[in-house]
Amino acid sequence: MSLQSYRYQAEAIVKDYLLSDPAVPYTSVLGGIFMCKLAYDLTQLISSFYFKGYSSLTKIQRIEWNNRGMSSVHAVFITILSLHLVFFSDLFSDYHLEGFVTFRSSHLSTFGLGQVSVGYFITDLAMIFCLYPSLGGMEYVLHHLLSVSAVAYAMIYGEGQLYTYMVLISETTTPAINLRWFLDTAGLKRSNAYLVNGIVMFLAWLAARIFLFIYSFYHIYLHHDQIKQVHTFGYLLVFVVPSALAVMNTMWFGKILRGLRKTLAKRQ
Repeated sequence: MSLQSYRYQAEAIVKDYLLSDPAVPYTSVLGGIFMCKLAYDLTQLISSFYFKGYSSLTKIQRIEWNNRGMSSVHAVFITILSLHLVFFSDLFSDYHLEGFVTFRSSHLSTFGLGQVSVGYFITDLAMIFCLYPSLGGMEYVLHHLLSVSAVAYAMIYGEGQLYTYMVLISETTTPAINLRWFLDTAGLKRSNAYLVNGIVMFLAWLAARIFLFIYSFYHIYLHHDQIKQVHTFGYLLVFVVPSALAVMNTMWFGKILRGLRKTLAKRQ
């Protein structure tokens, strides 16, 4: 049998089984876990070559270093996908498609939720539990449990994907948060890069985790008649998860603001 024939058979298997409608959520989650492992290993490999102080870090610091590299990769991918689906595609537009916006989904939106987010949150939660509390305390556990519940529901049932992706845009702040930790761990807390990153983190947080959440609640208010049509559990998730995350975001924003003021005061 020719190589071309094998290729056609492989493509048929992927299309008919791995990417068939019932299988998309589950294969995407497995793919997401694999991609997390790949990002973790690549962070370890690249850091060992380009950061001289990596080998001098403690074991738990190296694990957290690699974990933050993994979470940064996830944040970049989910931010790009979320911005595209929410603001630039026609999938959730009120003017281009018929039907309730709360029931709209696509292969791309479902696959993205599974591979990019559910797989990541499962992987990160597993690491947090195994090394608790070194990689994060109870607030991180609560944040991840709320997130994975909402994302998994939207992925499996196809309901409320718009609001799920709106919330996931908040991951745009993650690279700056991780860079702050990298700079601090590398002994660069007094550098200009640390100051600039703090300002960027403040602005990103204000935009993606404060203003965007206000817009999300306004959008929920305008489309409440459509939201009432989803299942009861989905209806609760639309209100409970963003509300809980908004409270956490506001608390963390206060800490970021105090930290930025403290850093600026030291520069004067």
